Amino acid sequence: MTRVRKRRRALRRGTIGCLARELQLLLLIVGACLVVLAAFAIRYRGSLSWLAGTPLTADTLPTIAETPTRTIPLPTPRPTVTPGGPTPVPRRVGILAGHYSPDPDPGAVCPDGLQEVEINLAVAEKVVAALRDRGYEVDLLEEYDARLKNYRADAFLSIHSDSCEIPEASGFKVARVSFSAIPEIEDALVDCIYREYARITGLPRHDFSITENMHEYHAFRQIAPETPGAIIELGFMAADRYMLVNQRARVAQGVVAGLLCFLER
Repeated sequence: MTRVRKRRRALRRGTIGCLARELQLLLLIVGACLVVLAAFAIRYRGSLSWLAGTPLTADTLPTIAETPTRTIPLPTPRPTVTPGGPTPVPRRVGILAGHYSPDPDPGAVCPDGLQEVEINLAVAEKVVAALRDRGYEVDLLEEYDARLKNYRADAFLSIHSDSCEIPEASGFKVARVSFSAIPEIEDALVDCIYREYARITGLPRHDFSITENMHEYHAFRQIAPETPGAIIELGFMAADRYMLVNQRARVAQGVVAGLLCFLER
């Protein structure tokens, strides 16, 4: 019997202890709420007058309107940073019009009087204009131009036409200097011109008629060794006359396409 009483007393004490703790926690919560409510009432005493029994009327509206509000500043936009750097230098191209010079030098002349220099210069001028339209700095050079000495550019091309000596011959050819300081680069220039000129003009390659004079062309010995250079014979002035005379825009387009193939590779 004594044990039972002891157990009952222990249970009562545990129950009372739990109730006391819960009551203490409840009082703490109520106290915190009252503190928050009091602070809120002090901050907005005009707008909470109804807590004191004052009805919200037109007389109290100015008080509410005058209650200061906190303005949240908008974030300042960050300036847009555009990647910058030095302005790229325009690429330079040298176009030499074969046999063009102040002194008369017609180059090859056909029996009817058609002169090679006429074709070369007309095509060269169109090539120069097209490249300039694409943003390149282009020099139109004469056959023995003083600027050729140590001339530096991203590409150099001398434009010529084949004679009328073989009436049935048709086609074009491209060559570079025999002993190049930059053979791989100049081979890339020659290959690009071969491919694009043939594609646009439809003329066949006439490689077997490339002469030593083309490989040892005088301008190759004057331009800077690091300047990629080539020479092109646009076609034969007999069999390919119609294109060279009447379709010069197409011929020039083929040259430009070949140069761009190399320059923009």
